[in-house]
Amino acid sequence: MTPPRTATGTGTTRGKARRRGDRPGGAELLSAAVGAVPGGTARPGQQRMATAIEECVRTGDHLLVQAGTGTGKSLAYLAPALTVDGPVVVSTATLALQSQLVEHDLPRLADAVEPLLGRRPTFAVLKGRHHYLCLARLENSTADEPEDTLFDAPAESPGGTRWLGAAGRLGKQVQRLRDWALETDTGDRDELDPGVDDQTWRLVSMPARECVGASRCPYGAECFAEASRARAREADIVVTNHSLLAVDMLAGRHIVPPHRLLVVDEAHELADRVSSAAQAELTPELIDRSARRARPLLRPETAEALTASGDALAVGLAEAPVGRITSGLPGPLREACTLLDAATRTALDSIGDVKADDPDPVRKQQAKAVLDELSTTAQRLLEEAEHDVAWVERNDVTGRRALVVAPLSVAGTLATHLYDERTVVATSATLALGGRFDTVARALGLDSPPPGPPSPAASALAAATRRARPDDAAGATAPTPPDPADGLTDSGLGWRSLDVGSPFDYPRQGILYVAAHLPRPAASGLPEAAGEELLALVTALGGRTLGLFSSRRAAQQAAELLRARTDLPVLLQGEEALPLLVRRFREERSSCLFGVMSLWQGVDVPGDSCQLVVIDRLPFPRPDEPLAAARAAAVDAQGGSGFAAVSVPIAAVRLAQGVGRLIRANGDRGVVAVLDSRLETARSYGSFLRRSLPPFWYTTRPEVARGALTRLAAS
Repeated sequence: MTPPRTATGTGTTRGKARRRGDRPGGAELLSAAVGAVPGGTARPGQQRMATAIEECVRTGDHLLVQAGTGTGKSLAYLAPALTVDGPVVVSTATLALQSQLVEHDLPRLADAVEPLLGRRPTFAVLKGRHHYLCLARLENSTADEPEDTLFDAPAESPGGTRWLGAAGRLGKQVQRLRDWALETDTGDRDELDPGVDDQTWRLVSMPARECVGASRCPYGAECFAEASRARAREADIVVTNHSLLAVDMLAGRHIVPPHRLLVVDEAHELADRVSSAAQAELTPELIDRSARRARPLLRPETAEALTASGDALAVGLAEAPVGRITSGLPGPLREACTLLDAATRTALDSIGDVKADDPDPVRKQQAKAVLDELSTTAQRLLEEAEHDVAWVERNDVTGRRALVVAPLSVAGTLATHLYDERTVVATSATLALGGRFDTVARALGLDSPPPGPPSPAASALAAATRRARPDDAAGATAPTPPDPADGLTDSGLGWRSLDVGSPFDYPRQGILYVAAHLPRPAASGLPEAAGEELLALVTALGGRTLGLFSSRRAAQQAAELLRARTDLPVLLQGEEALPLLVRRFREERSSCLFGVMSLWQGVDVPGDSCQLVVIDRLPFPRPDEPLAAARAAAVDAQGGSGFAAVSVPIAAVRLAQGVGRLIRANGDRGVVAVLDSRLETARSYGSFLRRSLPPFWYTTRPEVARGALTRLAAS
């Protein structure tokens, strides 16, 4: 499905709408914003991105922009956003980027452009309802303790009830929240310092599905969540997150204020976040909790039927193997879902509608909402639709089991709900996989374009690989990549694409070394040959290494190896809090930091503290990842290659994110070492993966990589 173009020249405006003729253009606003950054200079890629956004807002086309690290893409989209009538919405995947926008980029931008606009632009943060203190829940929080918390088995202590002393601690936290409610202007959990644990916060917050609405709530006029929405409606720029954006799409787009321009930053994460929002699960604990919450509103036999369905689910989950369900629900799980569907329908009929004169409409709505969700999920699982994937999962730490269902694909959902009546700009450092945008475009619900030229990053990589010589020293004599081509590529399908490159000189700043001589990785963990290669590289540099591993076992083996055979400080994810480990890695120049997938995107250490990034193997999804396996199987069933269509693009995004940890600033130098020979030897996908990476100087010779690291150590 080709997504609709946005209507040009129209759009929702506010009572104090800005007039286009009264304000400068995006280029002038960007220039002012850059000038306000200490040491800020004009960046061609940043300027081209801002111009492209203005052009697409004018034409109504959607835009995919790959903006490499160092481009300054935040200002590139924030500046032209101020030329658009009505609020502009910016969505991010991570709290780190959201904090950067709200605490640094937007205040600096507002200061810089105020003289040009004649007023100070406003911005607001919009989060899910459960992020805000609910005064109605807070009023009844003491009464809720025995029902919802005291006898619940906490996630970290499976199989047992909560220690009574913990309930006392919880009561103290609730009292502190009562005191805070009298002081806070926003009720935003992120502003509570020190914070409270998740168990406590659940007692005083309200998920959207359980809210009765401001008009029926006794605290509706004072609602913090409603106040946040009101502020968002009046702001020039609204910052939200992919999860709330997904919920907004699935709920009919009534949460986020109407707007003409949506900027999706970290867009490579969007499809997964939408998939998570459309995912549902059943657990015995959830059914039991729902039964106890609804019991005062039900006949005893109805409540007992709910409890019995939870017991049946527990039996079914204990018998079912962990993993994807490929041949229909097993009998015990089907029976449990059938019992649950019948019990929840009966309970909902018994409770009836929430009325204005109900003695406790909030509690009644809470009970109904959870029961309705259970009923919907049970029916969805029983339907066994081709567009859904079901699986049994087990938490290895807590032992918690769940029956989960999620959509096979969200491309259709995005095509239908993401693009209508607004221009969408999707941007990330990793959108042009294999040097092209078509793979990501399909995942985002856009039809792929006709054949066209490769992206500038792919051209630069090809040039660097083609011209490089094995005996070049440390990449110093590698060729400079060509400047990115000007202009937008039009797909002819209502969207355009643009790769603005990066201001970094990748062929001169870094080496991509692939250990092509190593055996193809087989069993999980760190093979002996890969361990010896890792040891040689790390000792050549003297530490300063970020190790990104495919499994905890491999990371632990690598740490044990270096601790046994070197005196270097080795930091291992899981041994201390991650922020503390990253700070130590940044401060201790000879240290190494080893970890798994959460390090592939979350570490930003510019300078000489990180001059070697080691990746033990290509980050393909594991065969037991239910959604990836199901999507690959669906492609195979249609005569395609599920591995090429699903697994390779996933690996390309993950690999590009991991490799991107090396060069974070203009002065950075170093080596990325991939200890998986398939990146060089695999004919079907090796070159595709390499074209998805920044255009580093490329080599497969270990002596070249070690020599470069030795020179870096001495410099």
